[in-house]
Amino acid sequence: MANFSAALVKELRERTGLGMMECKKALAEANGDIELAIEDLRKASGMKAAKKASRTAADGVVAVKVADDNSYGVAIEVNSETDFAARDAGFLAFVGKVLEQAFATKQTDVAVLMAGELDSAREALVQKIGENISVRRVILVEGNTVGFYVHSTNKLAALVALSGGDAELAKDIAMHVTAVNPQVVSKDDMPAEVVAKEKEIILAQPDMASKPAEIAEKMVMGRIAKFLAENSLVEQAFVKNPEQKVGELVKQAGCEVLSFVRVEVGEGIEVEKTDFAAEVAAQLKG
Repeated sequence: MANFSAALVKELRERTGLGMMECKKALAEANGDIELAIEDLRKASGMKAAKKASRTAADGVVAVKVADDNSYGVAIEVNSETDFAARDAGFLAFVGKVLEQAFATKQTDVAVLMAGELDSAREALVQKIGENISVRRVILVEGNTVGFYVHSTNKLAALVALSGGDAELAKDIAMHVTAVNPQVVSKDDMPAEVVAKEKEIILAQPDMASKPAEIAEKMVMGRIAKFLAENSLVEQAFVKNPEQKVGELVKQAGCEVLSFVRVEVGEGIEVEKTDFAAEVAAQLKG
């Protein structure tokens, strides 16, 4: 085993962010050559990242940045396996790099965005943290006035594009979106298949069975109208003033809602539940 100083181990730790024992092992295998040790660690990180890529990353953070002139904004979701990793300074620094690159390029294709330097940084982070890290999505919103709101947990955010108004109004509506979770801007935007499915659900409800066809049809139409109002942004009561609808609020400001996006960490990701005791037993048996 090669002899090397504690100072060399310290330098390798500072340059890689890895633990002392892993750094000592790498230096020993590289016969004290720190550059070779770093190269070997980078190669190993790729293998570690590949192994961890199959593990579900459903935690993490969302991050948002809006242009100074409020003409566009970008939202990203970066996932980790645990909230502990999502609060790591290195993880958050990586999120910042991804956000800046997405904002500068307006690139929403994750594969294209991550090619090269950013993916190398991701692999290094996987090696350091020991969890699967992935950039799940990048969303671009453009308009005359774009505003945003990020919840204090960094797990939920929204971007809103208006045809006019100001950034403060857009922020207020974005906050409303995070709280109330509308599906569409207006009822006319609701996909026909969603309406058809809702109608099917309503018709299957017990109180519809004994109703004459014409009465049932009126009841269905009434409930569909309620469903559309509850899920359309402009029809919802504004959270900061329930006496006023969001549509009335923006009309008062002389503008319209062009689009919105709501981003919540892990939404739609199925997390496999693991029996920890069984897993440990299987490992011991293996």
